Amino acid sequence: MSFRIGFGYDVHRLEENLPFWLGGVRIEHTSGAVGHSDADVLIHAMCDALLGAAALGDLGEHFPDTDPGFKGIASTILLKKTMELIRSRGYELGNVDSTVCLQAPKIKPYIAGMRRHLARTMGVDEELISVKATTEERLGFTGRREGVSAYAVVMITSAV
Repeated sequence: MSFRIGFGYDVHRLEENLPFWLGGVRIEHTSGAVGHSDADVLIHAMCDALLGAAALGDLGEHFPDTDPGFKGIASTILLKKTMELIRSRGYELGNVDSTVCLQAPKIKPYIAGMRRHLARTMGVDEELISVKATTEERLGFTGRREGVSAYAVVMITSAV
């Protein structure tokens, strides 16, 4: 069995009166992330990590923000398509570990739902999905509540 590791990072600006999607779950907040799709920063980081692990490029290469077909698309659809790409190359998810960086809102109450939703979308057991959150102690753009970022590390496996 072979193992490959991928890393993903994404960042989006926050703006008032937009829906805030994170891990496929709508978060109640006064601001939401700005993007071509639904701007789910956590899913975007996971997709980049998966694609990187399989040496398949990045999210923008497969789902460009210049394509009107992806305007407003739910990032869960992008994650599902990314998993199809990974599996078409003979890989399966080993696990994912992720961290979301934002000052507010507190997302701890949403994490269990995110893990369930992500696992369903990816077609894996929930125990393979880790979602954590941190603030940056009011430092930088996330500390000033100007944006949100996410990091993800994945391991994929192949029976070959």
